[in-house]
Amino acid sequence: MHTRRTLAATLAAIAFGLPAAVPVAPATAQHAPQMPDSLPETNQALFAPLALPTPDGVRDASGRPGPDYWQQRADYSIQVSLDPETHSITGSEVITYTNHSSDALDFVWVQLDGNLFRPGSRGSIMNASSHFFGSTSGGVELTRVAVVRGDEAAGATYVVDDTRMRIDLPEPLPARGGTVQLAIDWSWPIPTSPMRTGRLETDDGWIYEVAQWYPRMAVYDDVSGWNPLPYLGLGEFYLEYGDFDVEITVPHDYIVAATGELQNADEVLTAEQRARLDEARGSAETVMVIAPDEVGAPDTRPEGDGPITWRYHAERVRDFAWAASRAFVWDAAGWEDVLIMSVYPREAIGPDEDGDPGWEMSTEFARHTISYYSQQWFRYPYPVAINVGGIVGGMEYPMIVFCSSQARGRSLFGVTDHEFGHSWFPMIVGSDERRYPWMDEGFNTFINHYSVLAYYGDGGEASRSGRTGPESVIRMMQGPISDQPIMTFADVLRPMGLGFMGYSKPGYGLVILREVVLGPERFDEAFRAYVERWAFRHPQPADFFRTMEDISGEDLDWFWRGWFYSTELLDQAVDEVTVEEGLTSVHLSNRQGLVMPTTLDIVFADGTSQRRKLPVEMWIASDTYALPLGETPAVASVTLDPEGILPDVDRSNDTWPTLPPDSD
Repeated sequence: MHTRRTLAATLAAIAFGLPAAVPVAPATAQHAPQMPDSLPETNQALFAPLALPTPDGVRDASGRPGPDYWQQRADYSIQVSLDPETHSITGSEVITYTNHSSDALDFVWVQLDGNLFRPGSRGSIMNASSHFFGSTSGGVELTRVAVVRGDEAAGATYVVDDTRMRIDLPEPLPARGGTVQLAIDWSWPIPTSPMRTGRLETDDGWIYEVAQWYPRMAVYDDVSGWNPLPYLGLGEFYLEYGDFDVEITVPHDYIVAATGELQNADEVLTAEQRARLDEARGSAETVMVIAPDEVGAPDTRPEGDGPITWRYHAERVRDFAWAASRAFVWDAAGWEDVLIMSVYPREAIGPDEDGDPGWEMSTEFARHTISYYSQQWFRYPYPVAINVGGIVGGMEYPMIVFCSSQARGRSLFGVTDHEFGHSWFPMIVGSDERRYPWMDEGFNTFINHYSVLAYYGDGGEASRSGRTGPESVIRMMQGPISDQPIMTFADVLRPMGLGFMGYSKPGYGLVILREVVLGPERFDEAFRAYVERWAFRHPQPADFFRTMEDISGEDLDWFWRGWFYSTELLDQAVDEVTVEEGLTSVHLSNRQGLVMPTTLDIVFADGTSQRRKLPVEMWIASDTYALPLGETPAVASVTLDPEGILPDVDRSNDTWPTLPPDSD
């Protein structure tokens, strides 16, 4: 008996805002039986057009940005000082905000992510049992909020609500090019928690990883207007692009790594360090800038003993993060015109007790990632890429990532590759991570799948055993956290559900789309077009769906609906092989609510064989399908999905004759 879509599933779809099914006349599949007068309701729903937002001049039906596409811009000038005695920072910034929308704005929203760590914040209450929080160390203390007019800054009317601040403007900000400057002064204690930012004490001193640290503009877009969602911890970010000029003042013996290019190397680095960096730019091999035996030595710093200011400039980025410590080992290498660097404590150097190398491999791993994704998908557009070893397990920012200093071997490769993979999603392609974590984590998990294979080249085992391994995906699809679809917002996912719905399921879904549905050539062309079209812009899910269909020429509504909008399972089966009047047929069935194309290996008694690729349209008319083979030798065996790519929840019925339970 075949499993049908239940009322509960239908109600769940409605609850999550899934598109209603629109019945259409189905096309006749190849070798299909006589079409019935009326199709099963399940099949009509599976293959109906997906209800997407109506295209307009901002977003085209092709998935491209339309001729009227717009997005806001936020440029920052920031001065910040680190005080290791109090583990806090004090900053002053001017934000230049440009309104490219067609709306005049009476107020603006600013994000204060540091308030996540304020006692009683929404996120601290929601995640009270999470080890990520450690202790609530305090929130953002504002000392000035002003609107700048010419040479004068007038105090602004504003209200702070948890991790958001609304600033009322003295007069509406004009549409289509109006600008306003906001001046904000603040301070913030850096938390001990590893929640994307934090501090770690090492033998040679503290390592500070500073992120979500400055007041930054919320997004105003054509879909939701203002996006002032509170930062609760699980969902990540949705940010505007702009340029940053940042001055970071630290104790004289500290090293700083940050988003952007260092502007005053002659003031903060020694002549020897500058020479080593110049060597590294042209070297595929790792060059030591500060060797392990040089950490903390007085001659690693320029003359003087007072605080020192590091100046950075970054263009066309959506965020800025930095790290500082006197404990950093520093090494570097180059790829084309990109300077790739790693900073980490001496304790992070391997090998460990298992013989796995440590952070001495970080820059090599990062160099592979930057070069591989640049050649495969889209050229890395920034001048530097920095990996920081510290307390944060893994987190990404433009040109800089934070990875655990305890990672070793393949674990270090995996976290490095994943966090730098985020340079493409969402740093280049500026997705709304708050609402659609799969457009960030899922896309990245997908490209990680192939990067692992490219680096280790071990027959797929490195990737099949990870997040995109079919066995683990099948197991999770049947587990207790699988009752929400991929399209669920991050902050309302079940506990522990983000890893599956945000990473594994969408990541492996794209592997299936590439390997089984479209083929690598068509998929890669479409995926590259998506990145190219939406680089430094704000795509929505419909823009991705439409681009993939536009470039591939394939109607994929059945795939998006089944994999992204539902929680259905896949169970294809070989029911039997029949011979009638000398003609052989292979009978298949689809026993769950998910449909997929498949490959069929047929072996005949005389030793010959056939491989048949069957399109998904075979399931339009019915949950059963008979493949006519004609006059053939006797069939010895039939195998569905011989490569084991599809997430079929019951492999035992994928072969005929049915294998005994203890067979390999």
